[in-house]
Amino acid sequence: MKVTFENPDKVNGLMTLTVEETDYKENVEKTLKDYRKKAQVPGFRPGMVPMSMIKRQYGTAVKVEAINKLLGEEIYKYVNENKIQMLGEPLPSDKQEPVDVEGEAPYTFMFDIAVAPEFQVALTGRDKIDHYTITVDDKLIDQQVEMYASRSGHNEKVEEYQDNDMLKGDLRELDENGNTKEGGITVSDAVMLPAYIKVDDQKKLFDGVKLGDIITFNPKKAYPENLGELTGLLKISREEAENITSDFSYQITEISRYVKAEVNQELFDAVYGAGVVKDEKEFREKIAEALKAQFATDSDYRFILDVRAHCEKKVGKLEFPEALLKRVMLNNNKDKGADFVEKNFDMSIKELKWHLIKEQLVAANNIKIEDADVKEAAKEAARAQFAQYGMNNIPDEYLENYAADMLKKQEYVENLIDRSIDRKLTEALKKVVKLNEKEATLEEFNKLMESGK
Repeated sequence: MKVTFENPDKVNGLMTLTVEETDYKENVEKTLKDYRKKAQVPGFRPGMVPMSMIKRQYGTAVKVEAINKLLGEEIYKYVNENKIQMLGEPLPSDKQEPVDVEGEAPYTFMFDIAVAPEFQVALTGRDKIDHYTITVDDKLIDQQVEMYASRSGHNEKVEEYQDNDMLKGDLRELDENGNTKEGGITVSDAVMLPAYIKVDDQKKLFDGVKLGDIITFNPKKAYPENLGELTGLLKISREEAENITSDFSYQITEISRYVKAEVNQELFDAVYGAGVVKDEKEFREKIAEALKAQFATDSDYRFILDVRAHCEKKVGKLEFPEALLKRVMLNNNKDKGADFVEKNFDMSIKELKWHLIKEQLVAANNIKIEDADVKEAAKEAARAQFAQYGMNNIPDEYLENYAADMLKKQEYVENLIDRSIDRKLTEALKKVVKLNEKEATLEEFNKLMESGK
């Protein structure tokens, strides 16, 4: 097979492949012989169907399949051997003329290939990049203690209502005279959270009520724009809720108050495991340690964003084969159409530029990703997910099992590989560049992240 490659402007490539009969003949004949062995044709014993019949029925399809397979192999072989950095998939060229594979070989095929722009980027000790340390102060630790105490709290029965308490009681629809309406709506053990009533005059009716009290309120007025709340409370349909205007009596049979857990040994054990923390001082130190680890991850994420901005500025504008890349993008998003491509193309090019830069940084720092790195990234993701719910003492075997489940899903694996690369690249680059160390409170750091600067 003859392969030629033209790339006059360095980014738009044209590959021409000339396929001779000898390139595919052996594979076609082998496949047709296999077909003949398996063919079930009335009047012929298995394996005895005339080859002329097999060729007539399957010959063209087998030939096309063999040629397509050959083209794919040769394109990627040529690209790899000649170190062409191809972007996306090769596409049939607009210069391609119709090919009659039923005619005599040779056949000529032409493909447009998007090529990455040539550039060099390197980081050294002369490159100065910001690196933030987020300070852990008493306010942050207090907030974390409060969060743990709230999560480990419990409900207890009380005699008098305070804001945010939960009420349970019996609802009765009233007539125009304020008496229980005959055949009206009744709901036993109706649960209410008066704190969520938005209309002040209705909400105030519940202030200071006690167990056994009966109050009169109007559900439609209490929830004027929330039919869902009304249907749930009165156990009626949306159509009925739209027409309800009656007052209701509500006799309170239970008042429940959520009480935060005390900051004591029971809470320490619930958060970190039995006996790990012995007093409040150790509890706060443990929280500070966890926050520092969490913030270190946030700082590293910000660092890699600053590395990206620094490198993008250093590299400057790159010329991409935009028309061809739009065709590639459209080919990969056929169901979304040309409008999707136009809307998202600029962002796609921006991400592609960073991808190419990062590839060079990864290669320059000899970053290699092993299975163990991906598994550890999965465990870290699992640990972070549990930590969001205040679960910090998850046994390692549970993390192992959770990580193993994540690694069974390809969409997770790709993301975990990216995380592993970023983590190793971050650690490597922090040793290469000059770090411009800065301290910031969590509030300052979050504002920085929100600003996108």
